[in-house]
Amino acid sequence: MFGYVRPAAPRLSPEENSRFRAAYCGLCHTLGRRYGAAARFLLNYDFTFLAILLSLGAPFSCERRRCAVHPCAGCEVMQAGAALDAAADYSVILTWWQLRDHIADHGFFGGLKYRLAALLLRGAYRRSCRRVPEFDEAARRCLRELARRESERCASLDAAAEPFAALLAELAMVERDPVKRRILRLIFYHLGRWIYLVDAADDFRRDAKSGNYNPLRFRYGVEGDELPDEAKRALGETLDASIRQMASAYALLDAGAWTAVLDSIFYESFYAIGKAVLDGVYHKPSRAERKKKKEGGMA
Repeated sequence: MFGYVRPAAPRLSPEENSRFRAAYCGLCHTLGRRYGAAARFLLNYDFTFLAILLSLGAPFSCERRRCAVHPCAGCEVMQAGAALDAAADYSVILTWWQLRDHIADHGFFGGLKYRLAALLLRGAYRRSCRRVPEFDEAARRCLRELARRESERCASLDAAAEPFAALLAELAMVERDPVKRRILRLIFYHLGRWIYLVDAADDFRRDAKSGNYNPLRFRYGVEGDELPDEAKRALGETLDASIRQMASAYALLDAGAWTAVLDSIFYESFYAIGKAVLDGVYHKPSRAERKKKKEGGMA
């Protein structure tokens, strides 16, 4: 996905930060085990959040394991299970189709790096398709519809975001309990809507320079490369509406050991990240920064 979802680490205890790092490291190891070392580069906070939500109701346990980042002492890693496996499978498919979208958007020379990445990921993508073919088909269908709406220069934020929101709602299909599945579908739907619109705001200046479609330009009739304050306020309100929908659904779940981590995401981080993007001060962590936090703790 896009790497926007992360806990409000300063508000968490050392134990709670360690628990989130264990899930992050657990997903890293699962990607490597199921798809090879190169797949570990797909790791980000969004997929860790997905693994945590899918693991609710299952006992939480860790084991110490070594890796390239921790070759001697090792690190605490969330034990393998269905939630981590599903998060790894979904992450490969979502990344594959994100790469295909970048290839289509950037032309031949501009898309070379994405073509290379897709070539490296092809084997992992084929394995993930065999494991979750229904989700791959949903990704094809929803992203095809997303491309159609973008090509038509859709001026409705809801209509533009809906295909990606519908795609993320399909992440809940792995949950067997029908009640919990409905709750997760609502959370993932509004997560997709929130991510799509936050990413549009984050990319607004770059899209203005490149000429790429951005729904905010057409919704608010902006000619330059800066959203006016009135548009930012309106966008902030619709982003917050999706956060409230997610939080209301989350309140129906028993988060158990993950309560503090998830509370910090649903009740603080989503609001803070959205505001930072709209204020133009958001900084998405690089892979090097994520590696540093993995080695020494969340910040």
